[in-house]
Amino acid sequence: MGAREITVPTDLCDAAGRLSPDSVGWAKHPVIRCNVTGSPLRKKKWNYWCVTNPELLFSVTISHLDYAAVLFAYALDLRTLRFREQTVLAPFGIGCRMPDEVNASVRYDGKELAISLEELGSATRIRVEAPNFGGRGRALSADLLVRRPEGHETLNVVVPWSKSRYQFTSKQEALPAQGQVRWEEVTYELSEDESFGCLDFGRGKWPYRANWNWAAASGRSTGGRTVGLNLGGQWTDGTGQTENGFVVDGRLSKIHEDIVWTYDRERYLEPWTMRTAGSDRVSLVFEPLFERTAKTNALIIRSEVHQMIGTFRGSLVADDGETIEIDGLLGWAEDHSASW
Repeated sequence: MGAREITVPTDLCDAAGRLSPDSVGWAKHPVIRCNVTGSPLRKKKWNYWCVTNPELLFSVTISHLDYAAVLFAYALDLRTLRFREQTVLAPFGIGCRMPDEVNASVRYDGKELAISLEELGSATRIRVEAPNFGGRGRALSADLLVRRPEGHETLNVVVPWSKSRYQFTSKQEALPAQGQVRWEEVTYELSEDESFGCLDFGRGKWPYRANWNWAAASGRSTGGRTVGLNLGGQWTDGTGQTENGFVVDGRLSKIHEDIVWTYDRERYLEPWTMRTAGSDRVSLVFEPLFERTAKTNALIIRSEVHQMIGTFRGSLVADDGETIEIDGLLGWAEDHSASW
């Protein structure tokens, strides 16, 4: 069951909110409909976007944790390492409705932070307004278009902890992006030839305590191919599923092996390594450039993330046996724990 590929539209759960066995597996396109119901306080839903180019990493998230919505945006100037982050907590998720489908629009309109993720069929338009970004009295405004090339494959996985606890994730890497981010006195112009979008879409029912690793990156291989990778750890252990894979020129290679993560929790800025447990299909070194630490401690929501932003080098072996060499692929790797 762990390696089963799903190719037809399938509901994630039944009318009572129990996991449908037909949905467990992976797919190259988001064919799972996330009709998550029941289990008050356990449902978790989010749309996380990150757009990168050589000068800027910009990220925005709309998330709903059942008892609250958490909205945030952050920006890192990759040349100066100037960083700002803005987070808004909306009790009971008022003003935030999360759709079941991956390619559906979602928005949140607040005075401190307004986010629009508008689906246009073959693209997503991301608009963000933060008049007091990071509490500095200076504004951030973003208007970006992330395009989905026809036939571009993505990594879609249903992870089954039990019939009542499960998660669907859609990881969409190496999507061409363009647009503009205005941050204080600087305007960043992003063009498709060197800018990439990454979507992390999640819907499911989680246990109260969880730990996970996540790594993602997009860019060009040493041979000029377009590469996007996604690697996970901890949260999928023992489920028979992984969220490991990569796309090369829009074609997905799914990795069913676990990834062995090696890093020092006392020295997060030291290099990390990520390797497949029983083969040479993934052999990477990640070199952090910047550490983003985000902590939330709001009654029953507690979260701590150490997200390293930096570059990957090493090799990936595709399904057809081709070895893809990468050096300087921009992305992130994180160590995250949550009680939520």
